[in-house]
Amino acid sequence: MNKTIEELANRWLRRRPDGLSQVESQVLQSTLERTTIAKDTNRAVAFHQTFGDRLADTIARIGGSWSFILGFIAFLILWTSGNAWLLSRDAFDPYPFIFLNLILSMVAALQAPVIMMAQNRQAERDRIDAAHDYEVNLKAEIEIMALHEKLDELRHSQIVGMRDEIAQLAEQVKRIDEILSKQRTPS
Repeated sequence: MNKTIEELANRWLRRRPDGLSQVESQVLQSTLERTTIAKDTNRAVAFHQTFGDRLADTIARIGGSWSFILGFIAFLILWTSGNAWLLSRDAFDPYPFIFLNLILSMVAALQAPVIMMAQNRQAERDRIDAAHDYEVNLKAEIEIMALHEKLDELRHSQIVGMRDEIAQLAEQVKRIDEILSKQRTPS
């Protein structure tokens, strides 16, 4: 495929090269060079994560799990039953459980922003994945169009070859017919 980016842009994307985005130019260049554009976006994102990012992701992963929810329910049951019935007189947090409310408020105050940070990073990862998917899909479409073009050229050359063979066969039939008609007519 001895083509240029300009020819590919005009033919397959129906645009001039100066109207292409950087991604489209890269995809066309990789098509010309016959190189892949697929990459592991998870590895690229993991490489740029800080300790705080990893910690926030871990907290969000744990805080959004059934293990955490069930464990926290067990903790609440132990706390309330321990302070309401078992320690009744010597309870360190008697019935409206003001200290428990304080602890729950602090957990919620800390956990909510951490989970939001993890969600923001996940949204950024999703944007990176979507951009990469676009590149891969565009390259696949271009490769499919190139294959169609090659098949069309092959089919056209076969049709031209068959037409030439039919013309040769017709010429041979004509010569055979002339020979046979000469043999039938006495001279």
